[in-house]
Amino acid sequence: MTSTLVTGIAELVTHDPSLGDDPLGIVTDAALVVDAGRVAWVGPAVQAPDADARVDVEGRAVVPGFVDSHSHLVFAGDRSAEFAARMTGEPYDGGGIAVSVAATRAASDEELRALLARRVAEMRAQGTTTVEVKSGYGLTVEDETRALRLAAEVTPETTFLGAHVVPPEMREDRSAYVDLVCGDMLGAAVPHARWIDVFCEPHSPHAFTEEESRRILTAGRDAGLLLRVHGNQLGPGPGVRLAVELGAASVDHCTYLDDADVEALAGSDTVATLLPGVEFSTRSPYPDARRLLDAGVAVAIASDCNPGTCYSSSIPLAISLAVREMGMTPAEALQAATLGSARALRRDDVGHLAVGARADLTVLDAPSYLHIPYRVGVPLARALDLGPTPTPTPS
Repeated sequence: MTSTLVTGIAELVTHDPSLGDDPLGIVTDAALVVDAGRVAWVGPAVQAPDADARVDVEGRAVVPGFVDSHSHLVFAGDRSAEFAARMTGEPYDGGGIAVSVAATRAASDEELRALLARRVAEMRAQGTTTVEVKSGYGLTVEDETRALRLAAEVTPETTFLGAHVVPPEMREDRSAYVDLVCGDMLGAAVPHARWIDVFCEPHSPHAFTEEESRRILTAGRDAGLLLRVHGNQLGPGPGVRLAVELGAASVDHCTYLDDADVEALAGSDTVATLLPGVEFSTRSPYPDARRLLDAGVAVAIASDCNPGTCYSSSIPLAISLAVREMGMTPAEALQAATLGSARALRRDDVGHLAVGARADLTVLDAPSYLHIPYRVGVPLARALDLGPTPTPTPS
């Protein structure tokens, strides 16, 4: 193994409170040493130890690699016309998912693998170093298993989302589809998945009720999968409280919350994952992140990159929207997109740059993390390639 000194860092965000009074653990004029894919030393550049190799970032800022804890990257087809229709006032109700299902089923393994690789590379080019990938555009035993198998080639954070919507061919017999998700489909998915998710949304005729969602999540938990929930996206509903009740790691969207939802989240270990790119792409109201943070709720930010409601893989854009539209400070938004999203994945090895963490570094073509929301839309961030990193070990 070769150790590498990364130096010339104008501002280093570590999220290690032991390195200063700032909650971001900022070190200025900093350096760090990477050894065997892990952070081995952090501190002022003038105190840096020797290493086998040296990388000078020449006065740029370095932040922890972004952690994207909610994405739907295994799909084929195009839904740009649906986006255009929404911009003229057509509401979103989940029905367009069927278009992606048809295109994805028709695509070959090679086509889906190439599309997936391209999207992951696009994320890295914008600073994302850890990504969760869901199935959900197959909705048959064979196609859901294929999506998870392909996703597992690029990340250990794979999520079985057979309960995305009820497919068109089974809408006349919803109970049979729920039986399939909880039975043969789940059994085939388990070897390739870490998580199970469900679109719990009574405001969509295509998604799942509270009773159906509870049954699906319980079956997944009994099969050894960890829980995630799509909840409270299209209107008030049971998703948040169901997630808390069952001990889900994360409930995602959280667009429509009442006081009881916020109270439940504040008293739990469930992370509220906010997806501002969806609100941008659907003209929906933005979640009130300030309300959640002030109540003591753990908050994450993710992209929800998908073909229908947010075909953006940009965490910098999500951070900018969180600051501009959701009441977050730049520091809170950065923390939510790194440490918060790592918590939503139950990971303690990513999302920060303390000694022992994975050396997932994102370099900004700017002197400070403040430039992420300040220079919205400008491609400032990129993952720094330092060679092989250790195999991820989710806890």
